[in-house]
Amino acid sequence: MRFTFIQILLILIAFILPNQAQAFDDDVNACLLEKIKTENPTITLKELKALCINDESELVIKHNKKDKPEALLSANPNQNNKAVEPYVMTPYVMTPHRMNYLLPINYSDNRNREVYESESNWASSLSDIEIKYQISFRVPLLTESIFTEGDGLAFAFTLQSWWQVYERDISRPFRETNYRPELFYYTPIQWQPLGGNTALLMGFEHQSNGYARDLSRSWNRVYAEFLFAKDNYLISFRPWWRIPEGDKVTTPTEPGDDNPDITDYMGHFELSMVYEWENYDLFFKGRRNFKEQNGGMELGVTFPLIGRLKGYIQYTNGYGESLIDYNHSQKTFGIGVALTDYFTD
Repeated sequence: MRFTFIQILLILIAFILPNQAQAFDDDVNACLLEKIKTENPTITLKELKALCINDESELVIKHNKKDKPEALLSANPNQNNKAVEPYVMTPYVMTPHRMNYLLPINYSDNRNREVYESESNWASSLSDIEIKYQISFRVPLLTESIFTEGDGLAFAFTLQSWWQVYERDISRPFRETNYRPELFYYTPIQWQPLGGNTALLMGFEHQSNGYARDLSRSWNRVYAEFLFAKDNYLISFRPWWRIPEGDKVTTPTEPGDDNPDITDYMGHFELSMVYEWENYDLFFKGRRNFKEQNGGMELGVTFPLIGRLKGYIQYTNGYGESLIDYNHSQKTFGIGVALTDYFTD
């Protein structure tokens, strides 16, 4: 199963635009019916419609209330808990999902050149320094609660890319790009241990690098994610189960399982923690397979630069820095800017 970026956008547009237009039309019609009953009988239909779409009309007030972000983790909507704000779900609005960033300098101490030798003539010329960036967004697919107050269904897409922009001799190729669409259900939980807020996510996720033959890497997962937030910190525990694809390995002539041993290196869960300290956000993410004693970790910190722009430093160590490197261990260090933050203001 493979997804292109264009296909993801088309799926997203197909879901969102009709729902948004229909919801707005329904509210306009409801407003018109109400105005007909209450307004002066001599008023024209055109004037009634103008009242309904006026910035100070009841319709716009209604939409503002509907679109007002409500923290996913907040069991008490009056509780001011900034740690829950990354999990805001706003109807019809595309918002950041994972962090969006650009690292113009991203250095590896052990570049994985061997994996490219059979498919390219530039493997030996790969630089230890490249550009890395991540673009991630999500959008709710429903505007009303499903089972409990505040729950819902959402679509998300994350793209990560590693660009050998400084290697002119090999035409500055994109060494690796990972595509990660997911569909998930989210719900707040009334349980408030230690006075914090909790929530649960359950979803399906596909991840692929879009290559064919020997360079192809992909996997499908179902996951559950438990979130706990209090004051200025957030903890996430995310176990998953890989959907089997068979034992046969992909060959140049026949498709199979691109990476049957991926969980041996990527593990079966991910533990993440975010802590906000004054104007700095500190981030940790770790994966582990305890049986094989393999895994990987990521550390990050954002800091003020100019205005709302923040700098970002990222350090990774272990397996799985990208899909093509799922079984290759390395240390990386990157510095750049955060396009969105762990916390929203």
